[in-house]
Amino acid sequence: MSINWTNEVEKRKDDLLKDLQKFLQIKSVLDEEDATEEAPLGKGVKEALSYLLTLGEKDGFTPKNVDHLAGHLEFGEGKDLLGILCHVDVVPEGDGWSVDPYGGEIKDGKIFARGAIDDKGPTMAAYYAMKIVKDLDPTFNKRIRMIIGTDEESDWRCVEHYFKNEEMPTMGFAPDADFPIIHAEKGIADYDLVQVKPGQVADSGIKVLSFESGRRYNMVPDYAKAILVVDEDHTKWVQNFEIFTKDEGVKGSYYIENGELVFQVEGVSSHGMEPDNGKNAGLYLAAFLSKLPLSSQGKQFFEFTTKHFFKDSRGIQLGVSYTDDITGDLTINVGKLRYSEAEGGRLGLNMRYPVTFDMDKGKSIIENIEGYSIENFTDSKPHHVSKDDELVRTLKKVYEDQTGERGELLSIGGGTYARSLEAGVAFGALFPGREDIAHQKDEYMYIEDLLKATAIYAQAIYELACES
Repeated sequence: MSINWTNEVEKRKDDLLKDLQKFLQIKSVLDEEDATEEAPLGKGVKEALSYLLTLGEKDGFTPKNVDHLAGHLEFGEGKDLLGILCHVDVVPEGDGWSVDPYGGEIKDGKIFARGAIDDKGPTMAAYYAMKIVKDLDPTFNKRIRMIIGTDEESDWRCVEHYFKNEEMPTMGFAPDADFPIIHAEKGIADYDLVQVKPGQVADSGIKVLSFESGRRYNMVPDYAKAILVVDEDHTKWVQNFEIFTKDEGVKGSYYIENGELVFQVEGVSSHGMEPDNGKNAGLYLAAFLSKLPLSSQGKQFFEFTTKHFFKDSRGIQLGVSYTDDITGDLTINVGKLRYSEAEGGRLGLNMRYPVTFDMDKGKSIIENIEGYSIENFTDSKPHHVSKDDELVRTLKKVYEDQTGERGELLSIGGGTYARSLEAGVAFGALFPGREDIAHQKDEYMYIEDLLKATAIYAQAIYELACES
């Protein structure tokens, strides 16, 4: 069967845009405060899930609501199952929009709304791709199932619950990242490295009453603050601070309040998957404090932190540096830093490690660091589908057919729904060269890209799940 997928999408363009606008107008932000048994993640999230399931049932798909935490739409025939993993939840809109964040306004060739590119636009593209294939009524060799998540932007409770109760697809893709194909994702381990406090030692030195920076493991903190008790030489330490911040190219400020000396540093935030894209305010301030004549406990913590993490995002000083040809370097982001004389020091680390890295060995190295212990350890294993896999080869061919461009295989430090599948990849819908404005104000998706992605997904579904 010879099919012009672009033409098939164009026939349905108006309906696609209308359905997407209605979808975007639902404020599907996590709301656990007002959660109920039928809306465990909030009214808006439930409404978005119900919208897609109702739309699918109207169009002839078989719907299923899995305890209001997830759902699916299915069609086709066969023992094997092709999964398409999408999500209906969005992050909060934030401030500064020039359009209604839940209006779905179309202008300048773009559709604007929270979720336009992450992930409602790509989800609707995949939905209409399924609809096109279904309308063509081919002979199937697989069932096709859109699996709909509701908690991707927070804790992934949706897919965890879903796969405890439902069938794992034979293969699948998640339209929630970048084109061409993301076939490898690093492992992601979060944990706290906690200073083992020595016994009470009566020593002199500057006391750090409190030191704090960062709130999330996976973000480079852009602000840090330390409160010190300094008996004398305030001027000397302030002058040293001014020199340090100027030399390091970060913004610093200070003041004295109730006899206590307060230092503040402003850095540059970025995603924790590549710490070097930001400037970690906590590590800069820790590096400055490590040069002061602190109490023995404070001196040990800030010298340790500076030696092992300041300007070292690759775990070299920690003894866990590693790289491979599939996913590149191991990275460590120090996302949370805390210290007080009363409690000691604590570092919240986000380690993203290559697919061939031995995490058990790496964890053992860290556990044996003298004077520190590990707490709150979690580990999301790396994900990798071989370049020779049928899924990858087919999606590569489809992408090249539809775009005329090379379907390069990508690896990332982030995590997508694809890692929920035993054999899955992330496949679009952000095209090369397009700005990634997910989670930002005035989020949008180009209409041109929406239609092109729909054609790509339709051909992909056809070639993966239908007899030629």
